[in-house]
Amino acid sequence: MKISELDIPKPAIEFLYESGFVTLYPPQEKSVKAGLLDGKSIIVSAPTASGKTLIAMLAIIKHISEKKGKVVYLSPLKALASEKFSEFKKLESVDLDGKIKIQISTGDYDQADKNLGLSDILVLTNEKMDSVMRQGAEWLNEISLVIADEVHLLGDEDRGPTLDIVLTKLMSLQKKPQILALSATVTNADEISKWLGCKLVESDWRPVPLWEGVYDQGMVTMHNKKNFQVETSVRGAPVDLGLGFSQKWRSGNSVC
Repeated sequence: MKISELDIPKPAIEFLYESGFVTLYPPQEKSVKAGLLDGKSIIVSAPTASGKTLIAMLAIIKHISEKKGKVVYLSPLKALASEKFSEFKKLESVDLDGKIKIQISTGDYDQADKNLGLSDILVLTNEKMDSVMRQGAEWLNEISLVIADEVHLLGDEDRGPTLDIVLTKLMSLQKKPQILALSATVTNADEISKWLGCKLVESDWRPVPLWEGVYDQGMVTMHNKKNFQVETSVRGAPVDLGLGFSQKWRSGNSVC
């Protein structure tokens, strides 16, 4: 499926083309066909680098262009929140019948951020969202899309309870928002999708093949029993392996 075939405004399509997007990856296409742009709640389980950020961006564009309400992106980590904020901030250059406002808030969980309600897209950590909900922010019922990244952390004994509470409260809002849950490693996707009321989109597609092998003191044994030697150095095994594989690929020698 091509970007030009998507049911989103022309300025958004032009923005995506300028950003280098022409054709959707398989997980992205499956998400669109599952109802991503039609307001359907879905959970996407797909490998790292398979295009989940673009899936989130498409949902955001659709909601903002149709003025459905506010978008909340939930992250378990401040670093990840900052990364996604930088990605989504690029949308401010897109004319969707008005300038898009995006804001990030990750710290001072007990401090009220009065200006959050003025933005269209809010990038928050799970803990910050929990704090905002406990404070009873007036704009909560304006939320129309919730993007929960790394949703597999529901099973984490440290971060899981907060994410569980936040999602439970969001699903209980008067105007139930569309939920887009993302994960690369979720093992009980069926259970989570039923709990969230989401359609499950699963894919094992990767843009680059993943090969497995065992490294032992300079010798690498791949899953297909092929062996090759890596020059060791004081830089450590990770660097040695990276250089070793790079040299193999440049020389055209197959190791897989």
